[in-house]
Amino acid sequence: MLKKYYKSILFILLLLLTPSLMVAHDNAGINSGVTSWMLTSTALVLLMIPGLAMFYGGLVRTKNVLGTMMHSFVAMGIMTVLWAVLGYSMSFGDNILGGWFGWNNDYFLLSGIDESILPSGIPEYVFAMFQGKFAIITPAIIAGALAERISFKAYVVFITLWGVLVYNPLCHWVWASDGFLLNMGAAGAIDFAGGTVVHISSGVSGLIVALYLGKRRGYPQIGMQPSNLVMTMIGLGLLWVGWFGFNAGSSISSDLATAQALTVTQLSAATGGIVWMLVETFHTGKATALGFASGVLAGLVGITPAAGVVLPTGALAIGTLTAMLCYLAIFVKNRLGYDDSLDAFGIHGMGGIVGAITLTFFIRPSWFTAASKTINGDWTMWNQLEVQLIAVLIAIVYAAIVTFLILFILNKIIRIRSSEKEEMAGLDHSYHGEHGYGILNAN
Repeated sequence: MLKKYYKSILFILLLLLTPSLMVAHDNAGINSGVTSWMLTSTALVLLMIPGLAMFYGGLVRTKNVLGTMMHSFVAMGIMTVLWAVLGYSMSFGDNILGGWFGWNNDYFLLSGIDESILPSGIPEYVFAMFQGKFAIITPAIIAGALAERISFKAYVVFITLWGVLVYNPLCHWVWASDGFLLNMGAAGAIDFAGGTVVHISSGVSGLIVALYLGKRRGYPQIGMQPSNLVMTMIGLGLLWVGWFGFNAGSSISSDLATAQALTVTQLSAATGGIVWMLVETFHTGKATALGFASGVLAGLVGITPAAGVVLPTGALAIGTLTAMLCYLAIFVKNRLGYDDSLDAFGIHGMGGIVGAITLTFFIRPSWFTAASKTINGDWTMWNQLEVQLIAVLIAIVYAAIVTFLILFILNKIIRIRSSEKEEMAGLDHSYHGEHGYGILNAN
């Protein structure tokens, strides 16, 4: 009997199962799987800012812990509002003023994207908020170079101006569909998750700020030991976990490219930590917790522009090279004697430069097809290397010049550097009227 009606029964079952088979796409065109991953990635990237606050906070002296952590947390407030008002429009709007930045009235105050669904199947709100987290963490990274000696008021004004004049234009050039760096050469300048936009810009800007402000009072004659390396290590853990959202989320998908980006992120981070530990042991005779943390961070920074683009062998190579060259950069800093307090340039600037350039030698052949790149007969590895070098050079020069101009003009209006009295009392007491541990350490 059942055999007689099996076709009818099969047809009815198919009708019943169809809604569940289509659950990934609702009537509005939303891909729930990709949207879920991008929501998770957005939260992971946001988690990195408290992670950065803990990483930096543990490295400064006791009297400056809260003030240093506030640099990261206040960026979460300021840059979020700034991004919603005009940052998203400047970064991802259509070219204006010759392509210096973008603009789209629908993106101003996010007023025109309330029901917008992107081709990837995610609400545009999700994409806007995901990208907004990058705009938060980038100026927060700069805070590592100016720790323990900048006026809090000046810092607030500085990151606001820096976000508008440095981050937004760079973001547009590299990631907007009509950005000139994205469209340079046969395949465009490759920056998968922010080596150029985030790490080179923040690292170079941090170096300029450190040089402009000058050394902390007493540096390097007075010992300035970290207040809490345990907190720094916990911060590293949060950064490491959050970086999977940072890199794998930048695929704006939930597929093979996401898995590839996640895998190379883990490999490069682990390699960076091991290599730094080995180099440090050979150089100083000890493998320190801070050294391992620095190596992991260097590996994470180095793979950021290359995640989703290079093979695992490339991740191993990039993790090795960034750890070694970042170690060298910090060694040179100590020899030259300038005061990049928490090595924003030594780790982020140098790591971003190394990753953005060396990725050229490890690009997986299938990446071009997956990224919908049209590669004509003129494309070669050496041509791509030239494009990468130009993009890195542009990011360095632009970030350095505009950062200096912001500092120079701002210093004419308000005092940027903390006074001797404020610095000796500590940022926590001088600017916030609080103490991180309930006591005031003279260091």
